[in-house]
Amino acid sequence: MTVTAFAPETEARFDLARQVADAVLFEGYVLYPYRASAAKNRLRWQFGVLVPPAWGAECEEHDFQHTECLMEPKAGATLSVELRFLHARRRTVERVRPDGDFETVRELQLDDRVLVPWDEGAEERVEVVAAVDELLGDGITVPFGRPAREDVAPVLDAAGRTVGRTVRRSEEISGAVRLSAREIDGPYRALRLTAVVENTTPWTPPEGHGADRDAALPYALVASHLLMALSAGSFLSMTDPPEWAKGAVATCRNLHTWPVLAGEPGRADLVLSSPIILEDHPAIAPESPGALYDSLEIDEILALRTAALTDQEKREARGTDERAAAVIDLADSMPAEVLERLHGAVRSLREVTGGASTAEPAAEGFPDEHGVPRPDTPWWDPASEAGFDPAQDRVVVDGRSLGAGSRVLLRPGLRRSDAQDLFLQGRSAKVEAVLHDVDGGVHLAVTVEGDPGADIRREQGRFLYFQPDEVTPLEDEA
Repeated sequence: MTVTAFAPETEARFDLARQVADAVLFEGYVLYPYRASAAKNRLRWQFGVLVPPAWGAECEEHDFQHTECLMEPKAGATLSVELRFLHARRRTVERVRPDGDFETVRELQLDDRVLVPWDEGAEERVEVVAAVDELLGDGITVPFGRPAREDVAPVLDAAGRTVGRTVRRSEEISGAVRLSAREIDGPYRALRLTAVVENTTPWTPPEGHGADRDAALPYALVASHLLMALSAGSFLSMTDPPEWAKGAVATCRNLHTWPVLAGEPGRADLVLSSPIILEDHPAIAPESPGALYDSLEIDEILALRTAALTDQEKREARGTDERAAAVIDLADSMPAEVLERLHGAVRSLREVTGGASTAEPAAEGFPDEHGVPRPDTPWWDPASEAGFDPAQDRVVVDGRSLGAGSRVLLRPGLRRSDAQDLFLQGRSAKVEAVLHDVDGGVHLAVTVEGDPGADIRREQGRFLYFQPDEVTPLEDEA
């Protein structure tokens, strides 16, 4: 029997996953500088937009998402699915006329904000719970719909007088969630789960408008994504499946979305299928003070730039959207210690509990293929830093030991080809340092001989970098 209500335990699991799903839902919702007048806020909502079929046929956007992943449900298991998306609603601004009636205006000036027309995103959810056995074969189809609505809210000035109103209109939309499962061949019982989300809204573009995205957005499912949980059993990772399942994973079709394990690390009973490609068990950085909505946000830069907006720009941003206003308030009220935390975080390092490092010096490690000794500890361990000295390390090239002060002939172009290489090919250079990168590779930092700015480059540490097989040793000057 198919139902549409989650058990409390399932709701608790979804709550944790929704923290990341919210970031997907509102990714790119409003971009810095958070004003409706900003050019980059005039073409919004780039991720997971499922448009009406009649308009999707005329453009490069899609009216469906197709998810496939593997699961190992236990006997009697149920599958809980939550579709989440934004429903665009058009906000217009009206001003009170002297006769008491209202007229539509392009902006309404208030003491703390400037209200302007804007498309808001209202969060919508569709919940489905079904026994896994129901999904075998043709599976189930769950249609859903949202009616057209109009909401009117008064706008008050600082004295509490009505100076205008906002009118929010949302259009009727409809869609469907299709779920099915089939057993796969293999040594263990596993099922291929297929979850399809479709926009079935019958809207068609107005005559003469053609492919008008702005007209289609109120009938679209925006930022669509799925959360799926098993009551008993587990899903298989699509990026790191067990060996026996790799062939079946490779044949899964995921169109306009990608499923990853979500929820608590170490558990595999919940999947997030997102239009933004994520890794398994994605999480919000603990340093993040709040949502900034800007695509690929870098919290420190955005917080500083937002705090630096003029008072007039902040008034415009506050009038754009409640979420934009929250960003302005967040940047203005952020304590210095919170901002300092955003400056950078180092993860995945060895825990340091105190005491001096006992790492052996690099000279006692094994040399690499270029003859450069490696420390016993991984290079990214802070304790290993003592094992490297760019000014003293050497690298063997064509049987010659090169280090700081050595002369080389540059032979770029083995891995790259840009305009600068044309001018460096065959030039002589001086090695300033031998450096190691994150993958254990060796690089030579050099300055070109005859460069009048070499002393400045040396003082600022701004060198050119080449790998050992991109240089030929020259005789060092006496």
